[in-house]
Amino acid sequence: MDIVQGTLGRGPAAGSIMGRMLSYVEIKTKITSTFPFLMALAYLYASGIRIQPLKTAVFFLGMFFFDLTATTVNNYCDTKKNHQTLQFSRYTAKAILISLFIISASLGLYLVYLTDWVVLLLGSLCFLFGVMYSYGPVPISHGPYGEIVSGLFYGLLIPAILIYINMPEGMVFSYSLVGGKLTMTLGVKPMLGLLMLSIVPFCLTANIMLANNICDLKHDIAVNRYTLPYYLGDTALRLFAAIYYAAFMSVVVMVAVGFLPPLSLALMVFLIPVQKNINKFFKEQTKEDTFIVSVQNFLIVIIPHILLIYLGGFLPGWGP
Repeated sequence: MDIVQGTLGRGPAAGSIMGRMLSYVEIKTKITSTFPFLMALAYLYASGIRIQPLKTAVFFLGMFFFDLTATTVNNYCDTKKNHQTLQFSRYTAKAILISLFIISASLGLYLVYLTDWVVLLLGSLCFLFGVMYSYGPVPISHGPYGEIVSGLFYGLLIPAILIYINMPEGMVFSYSLVGGKLTMTLGVKPMLGLLMLSIVPFCLTANIMLANNICDLKHDIAVNRYTLPYYLGDTALRLFAAIYYAAFMSVVVMVAVGFLPPLSLALMVFLIPVQKNINKFFKEQTKEDTFIVSVQNFLIVIIPHILLIYLGGFLPGWGP
């Protein structure tokens, strides 16, 4: 699933094979998967959890290749519907798509082998929503649910899988099947910490999608694509701002309840440039000039957020 694909613009296909390949998979859009992964990794480190190198590496590669796969599905389907030109012939583009899918699926199954069936369930959800996002008679991205689904995929599922495979067994979630009875145990505190941690990447990712749909509203209506801004009208702009405020507020709450180190409160300083970008977007909503503020805000918030969590791990006497 790639909610940034198409929003930054494909641009002309590069002449070299590698250049065309990077353009086809939209390599520049992988910030929405890579940074939530790094955030969860920093959280594990700051929490004093021993990181499992093999499981973590296999998950990252599987996640990354699936993100590439979802982008190629999106490009392949969109160019077919819009009669646009791909970076390769349709036969070659399809072969690349299938190859990426096989690699990501193989890595996913290997991770299941290293872990358990919970990872298979979560991974299957990723595959399901990743395909449904761009493919089918009514793709998710063509309706009012794109912001929620993309936010959940990048903001929650990626950190959830990474944290689950690294946490001590049974700490987050465990199950047993004895005598035909399925027993499940949920670690309330770790689960609550995970859900709260996911709010920042959820909000930042959802707002890239929302900004894109606000900018494309007239065009989308013309092609019978009714996204969230169509139903919200002018309220969509207020929601755009409110989502950023919710992200910052979640950090304050997490520090207050002990899930993040006090150092993370320094993130509030970055509300100043974020607010400037919000004001800029309120004045004008165009793909060419102001959509980019949503991507800028993503980076303005997530990068210092990751660094502050990581540095918080060095503070004596702190740990969620």
